[in-house]
Amino acid sequence: MKKTLSLLLALLLLVAFALSLAGCGSARREDPTQTVDITPEAGVSSGTLDFAIRLYRAAYDGNNTLLSPLSVLAALAMTATGAAGETRAQMESVLGTSVEELNAFFDAYLANLPNDETCKLALADALWIRNDDRLAVKDAFLGACADVYRAAAYRTPFDREAVDEINGWVREKTDGMIEKLVDEIPRETMMLILNALAFDAKWAEPYRQESEVRSGDFTKENGDKVEVEFLCGTERLFLEDGDRALGFVKPYAGGRYAFAALLPSEGTAVADYIATLDGERIATILQNKRNCTVITRLPKFKSRTELKLNDPLKNLGMTEAFDDSVADFSGIVDPLVTGIGLYISRVLHKTYIEVGEAGTRAAAVTGVFLDYCGGIYLEPPKEISLDRPFVYLIYDVENNLPLFIGTLNDPNG
Repeated sequence: MKKTLSLLLALLLLVAFALSLAGCGSARREDPTQTVDITPEAGVSSGTLDFAIRLYRAAYDGNNTLLSPLSVLAALAMTATGAAGETRAQMESVLGTSVEELNAFFDAYLANLPNDETCKLALADALWIRNDDRLAVKDAFLGACADVYRAAAYRTPFDREAVDEINGWVREKTDGMIEKLVDEIPRETMMLILNALAFDAKWAEPYRQESEVRSGDFTKENGDKVEVEFLCGTERLFLEDGDRALGFVKPYAGGRYAFAALLPSEGTAVADYIATLDGERIATILQNKRNCTVITRLPKFKSRTELKLNDPLKNLGMTEAFDDSVADFSGIVDPLVTGIGLYISRVLHKTYIEVGEAGTRAAAVTGVFLDYCGGIYLEPPKEISLDRPFVYLIYDVENNLPLFIGTLNDPNG
């Protein structure tokens, strides 16, 4: 049967660190019979994992859609710190936990990011504030952003120079993987809340160019075949989602992060498979992995995505924050004092991923635009060839909070 499934790359970097654990050192296994035990634990809350999967479902457009839930979560958590009333309640409901819990998580998490030769995860946050006498931003909000999220605040006229400064910050904080976020700043925008994320990790067992990189055909959504280079290897953790999908886990150096792939059953459209996923299901799949030899083929690829998340977030229930008639961000500015209210006009999200012989590089940036308004047993070997649509995850194996979720429909696209 012709393979016509579309390719889902569901990239999950699950990133709530246990503070007592070591960093990302090398962990290559010299004994090929050695088994691996990777046991994810609860993240910030089950609600945040569910938010990640539901947001990806809402944002998926059938293309190489790549999303960083962690970046979106950080940017919206900062924004929600200044929300009040029903606006805050809706944001907390969609994000899956309270602002207080999110702030406590990010405060601890940002203090313990790994940064060595084999594994680096960097997050950066910043506020750009229009230099307008009417905009008296509350000290409590600025203090929370600085203390919890280490966010610098910049007052600027929001002119061409400010655009260059913002894009320069994005480029620096994503290690050059994302060149820019904005071409211009709308004159209605009073504040821009940014999160940038950069991930760079080596495989625990890198692929060898001579023997483990081979050309082959990848079948796209429409049935067309494209020639790509496949990374060929043997893994030791097998994933299974009932009769819906099979997959595997490939650890990064140090064991804190891993790449996981899920290949929908032949005859199941990738969009239909995505529609079945939620936080509980992803957690169950990862927790129920089995030690088993898996012969694998993974296409080398690069992918970029640009998303506007207004509608996906509204569809999840975050409506008031986008409504200029009812949005309540009085924790940022007091409209009774300044005569200016704020609402979210846009949430822009850009991502990049590159998977190759040595490891994975990925980056994301999220911008929240605030505008003014008047108001273990061993089984026989399995064989999985990722030469048609599949789901893959990159995740912090200790937690269940995605950094990225992605889709690849064309490895050459």
